[in-house]
Amino acid sequence: MSQLATPFTVIIPARMASTRLPNKPLLDLAGQPMIIRVAKQAQKSKAQTVIVATDSPEILAVCQREGIEALLTDTTHRSGTDRLAQAATLLKLDDTAIIVNLQGDEPLIEPGLLTHLAAHLEQHSDCAIATAAHPINKLDDILNPNVVKVVCDAPHRALYFSRAAIPWQREYETHTEQTSVPQQQAVLRHIGLYAYRVKFLRQFPALTPAPLEITESLEQLRALWHGEKIAVLHTHHTPATGVDTPEDLARVRSQLTSNMA
Repeated sequence: MSQLATPFTVIIPARMASTRLPNKPLLDLAGQPMIIRVAKQAQKSKAQTVIVATDSPEILAVCQREGIEALLTDTTHRSGTDRLAQAATLLKLDDTAIIVNLQGDEPLIEPGLLTHLAAHLEQHSDCAIATAAHPINKLDDILNPNVVKVVCDAPHRALYFSRAAIPWQREYETHTEQTSVPQQQAVLRHIGLYAYRVKFLRQFPALTPAPLEITESLEQLRALWHGEKIAVLHTHHTPATGVDTPEDLARVRSQLTSNMA
């Protein structure tokens, strides 16, 4: 991959409002709070700066104690993207700057993916956003509404995101007893990682939520609804999953402990 002409910033939105895992950002992962694990993983990318944006003074204090740059944002934001927009303003970033939004529950994120995503947006000057996707062929995943799918046009820009099985193939109807199906066209699983141009981020909070966004409960559909373009980086491997459940937490703790042994 060529050197990025535009340095990028990783911003990690973090709040304490998780219901399934209370105080999730500060849960211990092999001796370190989760938010610190995520930030240190992001620092292995080619990001110029890694910053935690939080509404919690407790998270802010932990980051400062661990030497991780952090800033305090409002408690009234409806989404992580709104929090990013305020962070960009507080940091006085230029409209042309690129921000990669990394969720605070991704301690096993591949640092290279962050760099590749920033470069992908830089290379697509007609797009305000870049995201990532990888092929899936397990029928259970294709039919699972918790697995978000994306379909793209010829230049690999997003046409639509959905929890439904898109594109629908007739083979699905005849392979209900199998775990995989023959594919004429790969079904792409959306990876919830985004790179933004700051100019778009400043505009996002003022955009009216889209009917499709509300129906699918997918915030990225708001950008498409209002005419913005999203470049999709295709990867060929499945990234490590984040920490959403107690089972995820146990799995990541076990993996980190094994890596340290």
